[in-house]
Amino acid sequence: MRFVDFLKATVLLSGGAATLLAAITLIALTQDVEPGAVYLSAGWWVTAGLLGVWLGRRAEASPPITRLLAGARAERSLPEQRPGMTVVNRLWPLLLSTFTAGVIGFVAPQIAAVAAGFAIIWALAWRRQDSAVAAIEERDGVRFYVEKTSPLQPMQLVRTPGFSGSFLPQRQV
Repeated sequence: MRFVDFLKATVLLSGGAATLLAAITLIALTQDVEPGAVYLSAGWWVTAGLLGVWLGRRAEASPPITRLLAGARAERSLPEQRPGMTVVNRLWPLLLSTFTAGVIGFVAPQIAAVAAGFAIIWALAWRRQDSAVAAIEERDGVRFYVEKTSPLQPMQLVRTPGFSGSFLPQRQV
């Protein structure tokens, strides 16, 4: 799976997790209307949104992604392409925490509310990373792919030769 596509999937899944957990929070809070919990949850989500926007404000790759790209192993051929397994293999903590917080959220909605806020931060903080990596790929004429590793090991990337040229859409001036 291309690393750019993995980053896009991460943002979309984080946003989906935030939406699901927020919906569970609101459903659970309507069962036992507590205005204080509703206002506190909404305040936390707004704060999380602002924090996520602030963390994701830069257009360049973040330092962890820069280190990951710098440590990519060079290959001449494409690695095995299994996007579904790659997403599950690398994003299992997000999936597990969303499921756990969602189940607990029906009994204790504040747990789902807090988890939704963290998913909002994650989605907004990583929203520009795919375009930063695409710009690096364009500049260097390479492609980065997520290598198949154990779910408990750090992520590894493979760098393959690409075509120098226009991978990114051209802007009209």
